[in-house]
Amino acid sequence: MNGAEKSVADAVSGFQLDFLNTGFLSNLANDAIAFISINGLRIIVALLVLFIGRIVSKQLSVITEKIMIKAKVDEILTSFIKAIIYYVLLAAFVVAALGQAGINITSFLAVLGAAGLAVGLALKDTLSNFAAGVMLILLRLFKKGDYVTIAGTSGTVQELSAFFTDLSTPDNQRVVIPNSSILKSVIINTTARPRRRIDLVIGIGYNDDIPKAKEIIHEVIAADSRLLKDPAPAVMVGELGASSVDILVRPWVKTSEYFSTKCALLEQIKISFDKAGISIPYPQTDVHLYKTEE
Repeated sequence: MNGAEKSVADAVSGFQLDFLNTGFLSNLANDAIAFISINGLRIIVALLVLFIGRIVSKQLSVITEKIMIKAKVDEILTSFIKAIIYYVLLAAFVVAALGQAGINITSFLAVLGAAGLAVGLALKDTLSNFAAGVMLILLRLFKKGDYVTIAGTSGTVQELSAFFTDLSTPDNQRVVIPNSSILKSVIINTTARPRRRIDLVIGIGYNDDIPKAKEIIHEVIAADSRLLKDPAPAVMVGELGASSVDILVRPWVKTSEYFSTKCALLEQIKISFDKAGISIPYPQTDVHLYKTEE
């Protein structure tokens, strides 16, 4: 064993002897008793403040949630405000408990602020998502259950949290979009309004009877109870195309029944046109053969 190793071994051995020494343990116990006797009550009060604060924070957040649900506030906004109230109140009680325990709150807050700045710089993208989430929740551009197109993706909103938005696509895929990306893009909320207009372009042949075709379309619209009478549906010639006369069909329907009604309307117009002998042109090429004499 060299000299350095021997010195370390002697130090460890000396510490073990001191630790096992009755006087050392007695002094340690006396110091602990003195600390508890001086600060014990303050520590107990601090723990009591923290315990009561947790209960009060939870109860107030639950009461706020019930009031907002009774007022029919949006579910996402209710959940967000509930969480904010709980954590803000809990943080206030934690600070009060630390002050009651004798900890210098000013120094603690200074250290906490410095740590918060460092964390903020490291997580600036995450904080950007949080800020965007707060804006989306407060502005209420969409809510849970809405069908939207955001950041180039279409789907039904399943969740709007502080950091991301969760969509479910029509083929049941889950798409998670950061909130900061949403605020930077165009937001299309398809289900924001109770009514929606169906836009159809129905082409008929140039040799077909235009008034008769329009009359048939009006009859089809009138026969479908899902199509609204107000606003009144519009049926008009929109364009004289290269191979067809294009009739614009513009009825209104409840947003929740849009897709099924549109599909049924197209089918019924085609069936009715076939019965009436009205053609729906489709792209075709005429080939003319000329016989030449040799």
